[in-house]
Amino acid sequence: MVLQAEPIYKALSAIRAQGAKIFGKKARPHVIYLSPQGRVLTQARATSFSKRPWIILLCGHYEGIDERAMRWIDEEISIGDYVLTGGELPAMVLADTVVRLVPGVVKEPGSLVEESFQDGRLDYPHYTRPARWKGQAVPSVLLSGDHRAIREWRAAQALKATRKKRPDLLSLRRKR
Repeated sequence: MVLQAEPIYKALSAIRAQGAKIFGKKARPHVIYLSPQGRVLTQARATSFSKRPWIILLCGHYEGIDERAMRWIDEEISIGDYVLTGGELPAMVLADTVVRLVPGVVKEPGSLVEESFQDGRLDYPHYTRPARWKGQAVPSVLLSGDHRAIREWRAAQALKATRKKRPDLLSLRRKR
């Protein structure tokens, strides 16, 4: 199955007309086609999308869309190097990744800064109460109240986790 160009054209035209009423006639949406052939979605791409006033997500199905419709696409995005039956799940992943970066969506905006992939590394480990559970203790530095020591511990643990689980991120971090 391949989606025909005509229905895509009609849908995009109708959405643009509706959007012009909301965003103004000069506003142009950024049209993203979810495709395994696109650039892989990263936190950096999600951040850039979150700053756009208006995006349209186009989902292909099975074999995708008629190539003639590609002229209305601004960007192809993939969520990984594998193939799904359609673009609906990638669209949901992209939407969730982007929406949480929109100001006001996440209660504590500062928490978005210290997450995995924000600085070319993974996040540090997190703990809850009780301080000791089934013989395992929360690291004492986290209970110390020494905020500088906690920041240093978290930074070291984030690098340790990145080296162990995703060393590829460290080489990307060096290129920045």
